[in-house]
Amino acid sequence: MTQTKDSRQRRQNYQFSAMNSNDQNCQDEEEGDRETLLQDSEAPVHRGLAGLKGELGNILLLLFLYILQGIPLGLAGSIPLILQGKSVSYTDQAIFSFVFWPFSLKLLWAPLVDSLYIKKFGRRKSWLVPTQYLIGLFMMYLSLTVDDLLAGEHGPDMLALTATFFLFEFLAATQDIAVDGWALTMLSRENVGYASTCNSVGQTAGYFMGNVLFLALESADFCNKYLRSTPQPKGMVTLPDFLFFWGAVFLVTTTLVALLKKEHTNARVNREETQSVKEAYGLLLSIVKMPAVLKFCLMILTAKIGFSAADAVTGLKLVERGVPKEHLALLAVPMVPLQILLPLIISKYTAGPKPLNVFHKAMPFRLLMGLEFAFLVWWTPHVSHEGGFPLYYYFTLLLSYALHQVTIHFYHLFHRYNL
Repeated sequence: MTQTKDSRQRRQNYQFSAMNSNDQNCQDEEEGDRETLLQDSEAPVHRGLAGLKGELGNILLLLFLYILQGIPLGLAGSIPLILQGKSVSYTDQAIFSFVFWPFSLKLLWAPLVDSLYIKKFGRRKSWLVPTQYLIGLFMMYLSLTVDDLLAGEHGPDMLALTATFFLFEFLAATQDIAVDGWALTMLSRENVGYASTCNSVGQTAGYFMGNVLFLALESADFCNKYLRSTPQPKGMVTLPDFLFFWGAVFLVTTTLVALLKKEHTNARVNREETQSVKEAYGLLLSIVKMPAVLKFCLMILTAKIGFSAADAVTGLKLVERGVPKEHLALLAVPMVPLQILLPLIISKYTAGPKPLNVFHKAMPFRLLMGLEFAFLVWWTPHVSHEGGFPLYYYFTLLLSYALHQVTIHFYHLFHRYNL
């Protein structure tokens, strides 16, 4: 229906311009509009033949690239739990939180990724391939030095550790920019919606492997209890081993993408994209200056003040009070299907004429979760015993995390659909 209306509007625009053309420039523009109109009228037939099955390979590639993107995020998320076991102060934990800033600030260099490229190699591959090579090499280098950063003479070297992982996340954020842009040309118009699904599912899976799976396999207690018949002093996987393995995966898969995957151009998208750095930053500046955008930015920059402390500190406090970090990580396993299903359920409420209503209604519940987490931290030492924690404690913890995920997704989906 929408595509038919768009084609009818283009046809009317073409007829109007044809009646008023007086020079060669107008004739050239009419020819371009005629070609666009013909392509749009033929596209549904072609795409109908190809369908989703014809682009399954591209969808799987996008999914895999987003999984790779989630690995650095998961590893960075696991470091605070490792540091907590080394009695690092909360001030140092706050310093390490700066490593996540590149994903919040990537808008500052995204115009460079969009505008500077090698035409023969491809607009997105010009950044994706070298960035993923750097991530792979960086992970291999980090596998040789991370133990020294975590176990210095006076404890972990927090400044060096923060700077190292900040650069690590900067590369991952740049890869995210390139993959997001490539998704627009890799998939046809009718299938481009699957890009957001690949993003959500892929990042969740990658984060799960880099955080939950790693922490479980790194824990000697977990491996001895569930995976081994003979106890060992260390887990089945160490942080250097994990970094080296995924560094090798990055290098091999990036080589395959560079050699085997061609980047096809999309005429419709190319007309919409900026062609120079000046144009890209000019467009960004004009958008930021809009009053509605300024108000929106002010709101999302201050919306987390009420619950940021509870979100950031609760897990660390639970570890401090004796909850094994690998058990906390395993509580994220039941959250994975919830994180996949919630966007599908909630998105219909954020796509209406008043998407802010969802955000406003969810905010009080998210603030109340801070009180719930404070109660959990207070309650934890009262139910602990020599054998660990009772089953009902973990059930309460799991239920609280599930409710927290619901409120988080109301916020994130509002954020995603309104930017």
